[in-house]
Amino acid sequence: MYGDNKPEIYIPHLGQVRLRETGKPFHNFITWQDLRASDHVKSWNNSYKLRALNKGSSFLHLFTRQPRFLAASVLKFLSNQVGLRLIWALENIEELKKRASEDQVMFGCIDTWLLWKLTGEKVHATDYSNASGTGLFDPFQVEWSSIVCNLLNIPMNILPEIKDTSCLFGKTDPSLFGAAIPITAMISDQMSAMFGECCYDVGDMKCTMGTGTFVDVNTGSYAHASVAGLYPQIGWKIKDELVYVAEGAITDTGIVIDWAKSIGLFEDVSDTARIAESVPDSDRVCIVAAFSGLQAPINDDKAASSIIGVKPTTTKAHLVRALLESIAFRFKILYEAILKESKVELSYMIRADGGVCNNNFLMQLISDLTGQVIDRAKQRADITSLGAAFLAGLHAGVWKNKEELRSIRKSENLFKPDSKRWQEYKDVFTDWERAVTRSKEWYAQDG
Repeated sequence: MYGDNKPEIYIPHLGQVRLRETGKPFHNFITWQDLRASDHVKSWNNSYKLRALNKGSSFLHLFTRQPRFLAASVLKFLSNQVGLRLIWALENIEELKKRASEDQVMFGCIDTWLLWKLTGEKVHATDYSNASGTGLFDPFQVEWSSIVCNLLNIPMNILPEIKDTSCLFGKTDPSLFGAAIPITAMISDQMSAMFGECCYDVGDMKCTMGTGTFVDVNTGSYAHASVAGLYPQIGWKIKDELVYVAEGAITDTGIVIDWAKSIGLFEDVSDTARIAESVPDSDRVCIVAAFSGLQAPINDDKAASSIIGVKPTTTKAHLVRALLESIAFRFKILYEAILKESKVELSYMIRADGGVCNNNFLMQLISDLTGQVIDRAKQRADITSLGAAFLAGLHAGVWKNKEELRSIRKSENLFKPDSKRWQEYKDVFTDWERAVTRSKEWYAQDG
């Protein structure tokens, strides 16, 4: 958040608040994995206010059958959304609290901050995809949620204007690049990857595996009301086209692989597939990666990471294999939750991108556990940038329509499922589920 005619930026992934009058940030950016507001999340989710909202919405859904009331009936705040971290900031930063009461705070996303700076501090806006990921947006009414903002006591006058994902947002200040360059696209990272993967049809699914894992399915004009911790987001809005996406996230993927490297389980990440395949199984070792809690469909911010089943026979190779298996297992339960809840017919493949997708062992195991073909993109390291370029180019006239984009996205490899593999993994998966149960609510008693 920021002030003195300069908006503060706070987003689903990174957050910052600035003074409206001066543009000076009130606080550093906060990453999407930050758990400083986890106690607020738990407190609000157990509050009488939220329970009353849930019950009242359930009553309304009973009679109206409207999805927005179903969504409100199971509304729960999530630690990876900025809403509760914004509350934390308002409660813990005195100057921010004071300035907010004086209408001297502006709020937005990292894209909002970049747009503000690129346009010479003239345009305070975001797009529908970024807005819908904040937890402060009503995807059913397609506007900032007055209900949530009033519930959390967040002033709506700090929020940015919402524009189409592909449109003219403004032009860059000529002093920056020597010319006024049109800015014709803004989109959140996962929705940009979705667009770059050409997931334009209902049922198309993509998986981005980097620092975290993000699984998204195109639900078309249908905003999904979830009871498992998924979130209905707007993928993009282009003129009259409004596309919804159901998304599930796992925060600890690449980060747990980096951790394993830091403690000496391997020297090079590219060796992990070979190391895992050097042993026939994980020696019944189970790893639960929960550095930032466990997300949908488990939804436990108080869970702890654990390694269970280590024996004298356990080697580094067993641990590496167990680690990769744990990532595949997390994907499996998230995939099945999306499959069950979204109620859309999925396409015959899952499109994959991100650095962790380079691991052939992991990709093949995910294919075997889900029974889906995994289509790994050739541009997997740059798919988010590709999606943003697609959207900017559409408005600028570089391409006429989305059909022209499909030939640009290329497949690098197809991993086809082995139906016999699940039989080998049933007991291993059951052991891992037991390990998850023992990892849950570990920090529940912390102050």
